[in-house]
Amino acid sequence: MSSVTENGDVTAGKPNEEKTYKKTTSSAIKGAIQLGIGYTVGNLTSKPDRDVLMQDFYVVESVFLPSEGSNLTPAHHYPDFRFKTYAPLAFRYFRELFGIKPDDYLYSICSEPLIELSNPGASGSLFFVTSDDEFIIKTVQHKEAEFLQKLLPGYYMNLNQNPRTLLPKFYGLYCVQSGGINIRIVVMNNVLPRALKMHFTYDLKGSTYKRRASRKEREKSNPTFKDLDFLQDMHEGLYFDSETHSALMKTLQRDCRVLESFKIMDYSLLLGIHILNSNMREKEGECSQNASDGKRPGGQKVLYSTAMESIQGPGKSGDSVVTETTNTMGGIPAKSHKGEKLLLFMGIIDILQSYRLMKKLEHSWKALVYDGDTVSVHRPSFYADRFLKFMNTRVFKKVQALRSSPSKKRCNSITALKATSQEIVCAVSQEWKDETQSIITEGQSYSSLDEEVLGSRRRPDLVPSTPSLFEAASLATTISSSSLNVDERYQRDQPMLYSSSKELPSSSTFTLEDSAIYLTSEQSTLETENDNASVLDVYL
Repeated sequence: MSSVTENGDVTAGKPNEEKTYKKTTSSAIKGAIQLGIGYTVGNLTSKPDRDVLMQDFYVVESVFLPSEGSNLTPAHHYPDFRFKTYAPLAFRYFRELFGIKPDDYLYSICSEPLIELSNPGASGSLFFVTSDDEFIIKTVQHKEAEFLQKLLPGYYMNLNQNPRTLLPKFYGLYCVQSGGINIRIVVMNNVLPRALKMHFTYDLKGSTYKRRASRKEREKSNPTFKDLDFLQDMHEGLYFDSETHSALMKTLQRDCRVLESFKIMDYSLLLGIHILNSNMREKEGECSQNASDGKRPGGQKVLYSTAMESIQGPGKSGDSVVTETTNTMGGIPAKSHKGEKLLLFMGIIDILQSYRLMKKLEHSWKALVYDGDTVSVHRPSFYADRFLKFMNTRVFKKVQALRSSPSKKRCNSITALKATSQEIVCAVSQEWKDETQSIITEGQSYSSLDEEVLGSRRRPDLVPSTPSLFEAASLATTISSSSLNVDERYQRDQPMLYSSSKELPSSSTFTLEDSAIYLTSEQSTLETENDNASVLDVYL
């Protein structure tokens, strides 16, 4: 029989025997939870609605439920116990904020037996889920319950500002006292619906030190993997469209800053991945039918409780991702690196860990032995930054937009380089004119120059007698030998020609095509004293 000690440590037992928590069987805990919540919520309906006051966060109500019953409480077959309710008016406000009516709350928790879940973590807490998949009930330790009480005023303010969040939604904090033992429980939203099979479940913190699922965890039918497992299985990450990715990262950033302000660290992102595969739908349909038998008509009633609702603002909807054969249950559509269509369910969990003295000592000790930046326990600001960086760079990625067409690139490049090209071309044109004018003043005729150039084509062994002209051409064509490439093929087929027209090159423009730069000379008419001129076309 698996059992949990006073400190929450799990002790091994026979697999088929009932679990115990602090020497109390799980069946007794479930019965006490249903009896206690049924009484306190029913009693709360008689109190008038009013605004939440500061002192309401620190109120604790208590009721004794003997096994033989009393005038106010029913009889039961569990040991006598006392049931405490923390901040009942404040939590009533939270439930109303999320659209949970008292009757629905009681129906979900008290109408059917609670279903016990396995715990993949090291906390030793017990987890129960309601039969309609609405709520998770978790046992917490004294320090966590105390911290949640202190957190309530700030939590109240944050929910008023933004009810759409991936942070846990707390609907109630209670304590069962029996035989001198205190069992504290918290009621939260359910992140992973059982109606859809989770093909992969990950607990991600953004750290790498000992962040791999144990062998015992891997042997379970639905194991929960960790950061290193995700990097191995989903090394390319998960891909979203631009709008969904932006909404998700914005929500995560806002939530992490809230946690940082409360000095909270060591939290995780619980990520469930459902693969939309037609080959698996028949089996999942049977599983979904069995899981939803106990659900009340109409499906999930809690507002902002699904992953899609948590990241989207008013006016947006995830209905476009609903397929004809699969109920998405509010999952976020995504794709894997293999192109598989996925539904993601996620939420931030384990936020009741503050950076107290013990956590500081734990980080200091681990930092002496290992790399301090890789361990999960760290100061809140560093933890938030590392968490967000890991999610944004390794887990959640945006589908890249299609590249623009080359024609658009060419047009943009011409506009961008036009001003710069004019300056360079003016300088080159001036060099050409100076060299040509120098040749004219030296008394050389262009007709003889034509004959000499054409003769050099027939007689490669002859060297032209006017090297200064070719130096000018070389200067013009090699503006920067490190950045401009000469089209040798064009030079071989089309050598420089000189004609008897009255035009000289005066301007040119750059065009960018396929990552190479081409310089095309344009011609403008210039009147010169000499009737002989030349046209020089340079192609780079």
